[in-house]
Amino acid sequence: MKAAERAQLAMMLEVCAFPKPGNVDRCHDYPETRLEHFLASTIFARTALEEAEKSEGRIGEIIRHAVQQTNCHKGGNTHFGAFILLIPLIYGRSIEGAMKAIERTDTSDAVAFYRAFGLTKVHTCSEDVLDVNDPKSLAVLRERGMTLLDVMQHSAANDMVAREWVTGFPLTRRGADLLKHFGTGRQAIVQMFITLLAQEPDTFIIKKHGISVAQEIVRKARDVLDGNETLANFDQDCIDKDINPGSIADITIAAIFIALTEGWEWDS
Repeated sequence: MKAAERAQLAMMLEVCAFPKPGNVDRCHDYPETRLEHFLASTIFARTALEEAEKSEGRIGEIIRHAVQQTNCHKGGNTHFGAFILLIPLIYGRSIEGAMKAIERTDTSDAVAFYRAFGLTKVHTCSEDVLDVNDPKSLAVLRERGMTLLDVMQHSAANDMVAREWVTGFPLTRRGADLLKHFGTGRQAIVQMFITLLAQEPDTFIIKKHGISVAQEIVRKARDVLDGNETLANFDQDCIDKDINPGSIADITIAAIFIALTEGWEWDS
């Protein structure tokens, strides 16, 4: 199986696994974003994923291509965070290779990434001097000579996907190891997802609901793991409160990709 195919498979397996509290899965849609939108993006991303597999072009530009290619349906952004993780992993062929590729990013990568970000509706800190919704940010990037790695370092304190770039993909690595520990198939993905969710606050939740809500989700995930709460009740509570751990979902996709690369079996 080619790397681009493993990436598509990882995207498909993540969204089809259930229940993943608060997130879209085969049993739960959002009002404007459905399972079909996620699956469509999995298909439409193929060209960009193949571009990364061939190590053609710049990482930032490939991320922009992936966003452009998956913006052709009405479900909005579905995989932006996943692309941030998957594309360097495919490009570098491993976590170690991804880190080397990331170190070679330059200002053109940062500019392309910001243009990609501008195509999404991802929550950001509006007071940030590098606000993606402010065209002046591109001038700031160029004036400072910021690389895409610099941008991720700038964002890492408030974004766990960016933090993966800066710290060497530790949660991605942890997730892949958990998958292999839990066994094969869909339930291993769910167990891995809940375990990661119980480790630290999801930054997507923080941006939408605040740190106290994100910390409460960590506590509830731990309750599920300890047998003090059912997964079904946890899932319904997140749905009722419109709480979706989107950053952990992105990291889950990257972890599945790494596990597949290392021989994990998804269909046993």
